[in-house]
Amino acid sequence: MNQHHQEDRAALVLKAAGVTDAETARYEPLAGGTYNTVVRVTLPDGRQWVVKIPPPSDAPGLSYERGLLRGEAVFYTAAATAGDVPVPEVVHSDFDGTTTPDPYLIMTGRPGSPWHEAAETLPDEERRRLRERLGHLVATLHTVTGPGFGYPAEPLGPLAATWRQAFTAMTDAVLGDAERYQAWLPVPLARIGELFTTASDVLDEVSRPALVHFDLWQGNLLLDGEAGTRTLSGIIDGERMFWGDPVADFVSLALFANIEEDADFLAGYAAGGGSTVFDASVRRRLALYRGYLYLIMLVEVVPRDCPAEERLWARRAVGPQLVAALRELESAVGERG
Repeated sequence: MNQHHQEDRAALVLKAAGVTDAETARYEPLAGGTYNTVVRVTLPDGRQWVVKIPPPSDAPGLSYERGLLRGEAVFYTAAATAGDVPVPEVVHSDFDGTTTPDPYLIMTGRPGSPWHEAAETLPDEERRRLRERLGHLVATLHTVTGPGFGYPAEPLGPLAATWRQAFTAMTDAVLGDAERYQAWLPVPLARIGELFTTASDVLDEVSRPALVHFDLWQGNLLLDGEAGTRTLSGIIDGERMFWGDPVADFVSLALFANIEEDADFLAGYAAGGGSTVFDASVRRRLALYRGYLYLIMLVEVVPRDCPAEERLWARRAVGPQLVAALRELESAVGERG
């Protein structure tokens, strides 16, 4: 989709939301996302908003991606109840496409730039301070309790009464997507499903549906300010959130790494009231959630029609990570048995 068309769609959304000066606003399509059309809007009075428009309803996608914008709005609204968490504020929304041809979400912009853009130049002391602050904020998010387990837009069915029921529906859906799109996987589908099922009894230990972002990599964390005094100014792109086990957020917070080695994050998480006990249950649950995320990453390249180099990267970088997570599950189940 070209830039001009993205700007036109965003202007149409603003007009539908009752913004009278939509024609004189400035529009800037934002790169970095892989799913929605995202446009930053600067209104004549200086306010900055972000407009998100999902792909057409008949576009190829994963099962859980239906209604993502509804989940994102739920995330920001819920996070705002937790305290001083730097998330956007929902301004307008239409999730059913009743006022425009497309559903949309309009939110306030947050200051700053993605963390990964400054990662290479962050002094160690500043990085440690920011990781500790992040830990505290994530613990704060995890204090919010939802009405049930699963995705709030209910793309896989109603919210579940138990976490095992919800997570089983989530993993079954992405395995079904893998079969439907004939996605490459390093392990046969049947074996992956068998390991998830055999290891899932540990999920019964999760009794509270916490607010989980599930996409807290550096691209969704904004930093603002001068070098040495930067602040964590934004937690954005909450569209992949669900109500579930707070432990699940540790996967993207340490993508391809081990959160247990991030002492600064864990210190902040503990200070915010989060649990930092990594017993056998937590480690097995982490392996389940790593497996789920890596499955998504391997399957989604097909419906998104990603270039060959991105598919190759997924095979080389994500494939071994999925194998490692499955081996961890296999070992844990074997020790238990």
